[in-house]
Amino acid sequence: MEKREKFSSRLGFILISAGCAIGLGNVWRFPYITGKYGGAAFVLIYLVFLVILGMPIMAMEFAVGRASRKSAARSFHVLEPKGTKWHIEGYIAMAGNYLLMMFYTTVGGWMISYIFKIASGSFHGLTPDEVGDVFNGMLASPGSMTFWMIVAVLLAFGICSMGLQNGVERITKVMMSFLLVILVVLCIRSVTLPGAGAGLRFYLIPDFSRIVENGIGEVIFAAMGQAFFTLSLGIGAMAIFGSYISRDRTLMGESVNICILDTVVALMAGLVIFPACFAFGVDPGEGPGLVFVTLPNIFNQMAGGRLWGTLFFVFMSFAALSTIIAVFENIISFGIDLWGWTRKKSVLVNLILILVLSMPCVLGFNVWSGIAPLGAGSTIQDLEDFIVSNNLLPLGSLMYLLFCTSRYGWGWDRFIAEADAGKGINFPQWARFYVSYILPLIVLFIFVMGYWQKFAA
Repeated sequence: MEKREKFSSRLGFILISAGCAIGLGNVWRFPYITGKYGGAAFVLIYLVFLVILGMPIMAMEFAVGRASRKSAARSFHVLEPKGTKWHIEGYIAMAGNYLLMMFYTTVGGWMISYIFKIASGSFHGLTPDEVGDVFNGMLASPGSMTFWMIVAVLLAFGICSMGLQNGVERITKVMMSFLLVILVVLCIRSVTLPGAGAGLRFYLIPDFSRIVENGIGEVIFAAMGQAFFTLSLGIGAMAIFGSYISRDRTLMGESVNICILDTVVALMAGLVIFPACFAFGVDPGEGPGLVFVTLPNIFNQMAGGRLWGTLFFVFMSFAALSTIIAVFENIISFGIDLWGWTRKKSVLVNLILILVLSMPCVLGFNVWSGIAPLGAGSTIQDLEDFIVSNNLLPLGSLMYLLFCTSRYGWGWDRFIAEADAGKGINFPQWARFYVSYILPLIVLFIFVMGYWQKFAA
């Protein structure tokens, strides 16, 4: 059995955990969903749900990981009462990590490819429609899609193969530092554009009439869903980092720090996008195409646009890779914990496995584009995303909640003893009723509404 590494510093733990949480859910989905649902008023509702939904469940994942010193593959086996079947959640969590990477690696490849497209001037002089054609042309090319997916996978597994401290921690620290620096530079450039003031007002001054226009219920559910999904909770992606840390700091305090960093990056991404959209008269609620179609058009019109566009997609690539590296670290730990593999063997086996498993998503945009698993216009990626986001994340989070609060699971007393070990913010005792009875109902509501929106609305 390979000796389990630990983080060399608390900063490494915070940056890697935040990198896993940040991902594309924050820097890609957050801006366009904020634009769609009314700007600042939506942001306020989102922040409330981030606190009451995300932080408690994150602390529970960390606690299960730290107490067991195992990944999701074995953590429930270690902690569950004898004769119970909580360890089934471990297999569900493992499936969630693999499924997430089956489509996330493709999107990560898109981001990396756009660094080179913008830097080389591929968009220079193109009309808005022609910019859209570049993205559609990439999707239609199985060779190009496969190449960039492989680049993303090799980069991330190469970093993981170097070990926790020498690879994942050391490189993620550098990557996250550059991510934050680039983000600050882009924010300054965006907010100083002529006409950026209207975008700042839209993003920073709440106008609750916009919520009414979009439908109060729909906006609240969108904010609830974004707050829940942005942290990738429920599949043990965070629990693995809990298993690598000491008991010097309380887990609620660390969850707060990670959520703050996660939120700062999301809010700053909005400060890049909304002022630029308003400065150039672009609708900020245009949906997923905002990053790959709308923003390249904006960079085309901006002085020094090739430089700013390149920096933006370097930032987006770092955000994507930080999550891929974190989840790959979790996946590698499965082989180590379950079968006693060395890190090298687990990296090699999973490298091949992920490359194969990622191909349906790649081919779903071209060779297999006739497959529409969720109805006309849907893709294999949509199905994979639906299984993870609308099923495994909420149901997995529900299992962590019940496991940490129920006397039939690990139990409240053991969870609190682990969560409150060390210095820092303690998990509030008054929240026991809330996390035991109310929060599980909220998670179930998110699960049911996900199906309602997908198939009944």
